[in-house]
Amino acid sequence: MSKILNMLPIHWNAVKTIYEAGIATGNATFQQAAPSWEEWDADHLLTCRFVVEEDGKILGWAALSKVSGRCVYAGVAEVSVYVSPAAQGKGIGLLLLNELINKSEQNGLWTLQAGIFPENIASVRLHEKAGFRQVGYRERIGKMNGIWRSTLLLERRSSIIAQD
Repeated sequence: MSKILNMLPIHWNAVKTIYEAGIATGNATFQQAAPSWEEWDADHLLTCRFVVEEDGKILGWAALSKVSGRCVYAGVAEVSVYVSPAAQGKGIGLLLLNELINKSEQNGLWTLQAGIFPENIASVRLHEKAGFRQVGYRERIGKMNGIWRSTLLLERRSSIIAQD
């Protein structure tokens, strides 16, 4: 039975391994290496970071990070969801994404956004299944290994926060 846990420093080695597997695909992130726990911890919201554990093994993780330090964007966060290659296609990503949505709304966030490489079709479909919609195409937004890459910008607006 899979269970969702708040991510703690003790989970970092497993989280980092899963993150590095995503980095290795070349279609999950612009990052070329996983940061230290301290760097990662400083960049992600404490209230919205989770792992899925089954039989003592971490199968995936998800977290939110601020998109801006400006107060007008206090309710907007960027999504990261990573699933172990061995656990992909088993609903772990959707479980994590739904937990992020629920906890983000409990913490007053009204918009979640995700920047996804168009080649990462599974991630695009996962986010769409969770209620995200494509709102933009960011052509040649950054270089990766000397090659310009584009991303899709997807967002999910809360149906219960900031609707007045």
